[in-house]
Amino acid sequence: MSQSRTDIEAVEAANTAFYEAMEHGDFDELSALWLDDEISCVHPGWPVLAGRGEVLRSYALIMANTEYIQFFLTDTKVTVIGDTAVVTCTENILSGGPAEEAGELGPLLGQLVVATNVFRRTPEGWLIWSHHGSPVLTESEEEADRDGSGD
Repeated sequence: MSQSRTDIEAVEAANTAFYEAMEHGDFDELSALWLDDEISCVHPGWPVLAGRGEVLRSYALIMANTEYIQFFLTDTKVTVIGDTAVVTCTENILSGGPAEEAGELGPLLGQLVVATNVFRRTPEGWLIWSHHGSPVLTESEEEADRDGSGD
């Protein structure tokens, strides 16, 4: 079955809604974007989480402990085959937690994560079946200095 432009656009919209729900801290919207049955999630550095309860608890925990998060997606590729869609992308993440002073934002941190989001077509639209994020490891300046490639 060939990919239709309409399907690709609908999957892109569902993928964008996923990241926007995270940015806005909208747990209800985020929950509505996931399938009701066998779902899975791997956050960078975490073990595999399986089942709706475990996956959604992880997002509730992340949202409760992240005061600010913004995703800039690059290298996004969408593939649709039948009722399944795969989105690969690089998440350029800017985030910050609470500061020591009440009402202030802590230091902002940048992180690169490569992600795979798998969607399934349902009567309600494209819903997330699985999310897998892996950190992009970069060589630190200390490592560069040690091996002689630093300045």
